[in-house]
Amino acid sequence: MLLAKEHGIPIIGIPGTIDNDLNGSDYTIGFDTATNTAIEAVDNIRNTAMSHNRLFFVEVMGRNSGFIAANTGLASGAIDILIPEREGSIEAICEKLEKGRQRKKTSSIVIVAEGCKLGHAQHIADQVSARLKDYDTKVSILGHIQRGGSPSCIDRVIASRMGYHAVECLLNGTHNVMVGIEDNKMKYTPLDNAVKAKQKISEEWLKIVKILAS
Repeated sequence: MLLAKEHGIPIIGIPGTIDNDLNGSDYTIGFDTATNTAIEAVDNIRNTAMSHNRLFFVEVMGRNSGFIAANTGLASGAIDILIPEREGSIEAICEKLEKGRQRKKTSSIVIVAEGCKLGHAQHIADQVSARLKDYDTKVSILGHIQRGGSPSCIDRVIASRMGYHAVECLLNGTHNVMVGIEDNKMKYTPLDNAVKAKQKISEEWLKIVKILAS
């Protein structure tokens, strides 16, 4: 944006962030790959959790956005999902775990976004362990493995579509916008709006997270 403002260079933005929090596009490049990486890791962790009857707190990326945690938790069947956009409490986590145990659930996984309001996964796990002393509690922090790996098919396709339309914009004299995709259609959002107005998880999505995290 500085190049455009100070030197008049035409700029087209393409949303590339695993957090999926830019305004003007349903999905950003890298989000699907990062989520798939996280889900694969959680599936592997679940094997250990089930074989040893353990409770795992798995921390995924997302300092200000819970998209990765919400999608990973729903897809992997986590008993709880802790994201920056939703209030939570240690008591509520313990209640869910105890209800799960009453249903003969011998292992559980809680997905924690790194920006969760209750703190990091280790801090939350310590507090839960202090209350539920008979749980064999472990913590796994996925960290930067979520930023690596081969891009998913969806990421490759949307990157190609966005790249094509970015070039078309420049050829047609359009600039200082971000190319995005909403409802499978191309959308062009002013760069300032794309950066400043962050995409948020909808209330409907938060409701689904609350209901299906079980």
